[in-house]
This record gives sequence, structure tokens and C-alpha cells, in this order.
Amino acid sequence: MKVIGLTGGIASGKSTVSGILREKGAYIIDADEISKALVEPGKPAYLEIVKHFGQEILNEDGSLRRKKLGRIVFADKEKLALLNKITHPKIVEEIKRRLEEAARRNERVVVIDAALLIELGLYKMVEEVWLVTIDEKTQLERLLKRDSFLDEKEAKDRIRAQMPQEEKVKYATRIINNSGDFSQLLKQVEEYWRELVESKN
Repeated sequence: MKVIGLTGGIASGKSTVSGILREKGAYIIDADEISKALVEPGKPAYLEIVKHFGQEILNEDGSLRRKKLGRIVFADKEKLALLNKITHPKIVEEIKRRLEEAARRNERVVVIDAALLIELGLYKMVEEVWLVTIDEKTQLERLLKRDSFLDEKEAKDRIRAQMPQEEKVKYATRIINNSGDFSQLLKQVEEYWRELVESKN
């Protein structure tokens, strides 16, 4: 089983790359999807978050107001650190469980899709790190277009809250530049996939 770590900054196009790899036959372990499941009402992470951040982060049905929580933590480093302390160990634990499951099923290629792959130490569990890069101007434009509820300062806060791209490059086995259009992105991913599959044969 080949295990790839896929990472990239917010609005870099990492999820698009993940989708391409899924279509190619890779089994995707999506850290963001795991994170969302962990904070559903009644789950341990949910209870801890409500305890620390209060009832104002809840919708009427009891679910988390994710946008409200995001605004709170990305404006305050200490609160972001607290949220991470609650959620990160649980995310890592679930990723490890899914990796073991994938091994039992004899999956050929597994991709851990995680924005915080390096920060969480998940890069130590993979054979290759694939990093999706993007220039700062395009990243900001795409983030503002995608998350229209953010103003420019909030968008910049979210970008700055992550490890700088130049730091992530040091861990990368392969770099996918997504500053161009989709066809350019697809060409790079297909080339890397072909090399990966051929290296397994």
C-alpha cells in the first residue's frame, strides 16, 4: 500500500487535487471531513468546544455555527490553539484508524488529504508528501470568492494562521503548482499519478 500525504494552504486547490486522485482510484482519508464529524452534537470534541467557547457558537438546532467559531479563533491565536488542542489529537487518532482499515482491505494507494499534514506530524506516516502551491494574490482572490462571507482582513488572517508555503516546501516530495487553470493542474497530477503507479509495478 502506497500512502501519500496531500497538503496545501487554504484555497490552494488541494480538494480539487484530492478529487482527481479519488477518480484515479485512490482511497482518500479527508481530515476536514473527519474534523466536521468530530464536532457533531453529542461528540466528545463538540462537548469540549461548547464548554470552552459558550452557547453563542451554537445554532438553534444545537449544531455548531462553524463560521462564527472560525471568526472567533482566527482573530485570536490563543483561542485557535485551544480549539486545535481539543480537535487535533482526535483527528490524528481517526486517521490512524482509517489507515489500518485501508491496509486490511489491501488498498493500492491511500491519500491523507490534510491542510495540517505537516503541523500534525502526519507527514511521518506517509511515503510521499504532495504539496499544492499557489501564488499569494491568486490564493487571496480564490478564498474571497469561495468564502464570500469573509472580508479581506479575515481572509488574510486565515492564510496567515497556517504554516507559510515556503516552510511546507521543505517537506514536499512533489509540488503541484495551481496558480494556472484546471487543465494545467490536471496535467501535473496525472503525470505524478502515472509515476507513482509505475513505481509500484
